[in-house]
Amino acid sequence: MGQHRTSQRHQITRDSQEVALTEDIIRLASQYGRYGNRRVTALLKAEGWSVNHKRVERIWRAEGLKVPAKHPKRGRLYLHDGSCIRLRPCWENHVWSYDFVNERLYNGKKFRMLTVIDEYSRRCLAIKVAYQLKAEQVLEVLADLFIAEGIPDYIRSDNGSEFTAKEVRKWLALVGVKTAYITPGSPWENGFNVSNSVQN
Repeated sequence: MGQHRTSQRHQITRDSQEVALTEDIIRLASQYGRYGNRRVTALLKAEGWSVNHKRVERIWRAEGLKVPAKHPKRGRLYLHDGSCIRLRPCWENHVWSYDFVNERLYNGKKFRMLTVIDEYSRRCLAIKVAYQLKAEQVLEVLADLFIAEGIPDYIRSDNGSEFTAKEVRKWLALVGVKTAYITPGSPWENGFNVSNSVQN
């Protein structure tokens, strides 16, 4: 017929037993959200199905089922020795926090976003987007914000080089802003920044 073999497709047909098994797997996965495919296999056998775990696993993957990841415990709000309680915002312009969010364009090229929020009101004060952001750009964003929003008492950040640079620390001290660096290896201490900036 002159028809190329790659243009032909075999139409997959599913028997009624496969459909019923899939429905039961989805039902059990919804009912027991923390169970994986092996435990669901045991439940199916208890209900009278004669099926092995490999078949259940194949259907499990085809339906895109998975066990939800456990949420990590919240970080402690105090130092390891219990000597100091973490600084909490009590009014607007009391504590600001800033951080970088990294993303990629459709072509894979990286870009960065500097986000600044007021921790008390959870308001996103600024998002600066560029391919590269250094200490000078951080100072420019902060200077504009200090003029428009006022000067905060504290500003929280991680220990990245853009935030711990001598120029940044010296300038913040000159305008009367105290720095509150998070504990190294504890990104959850600045978790409000990323979550609020992404929502905005």
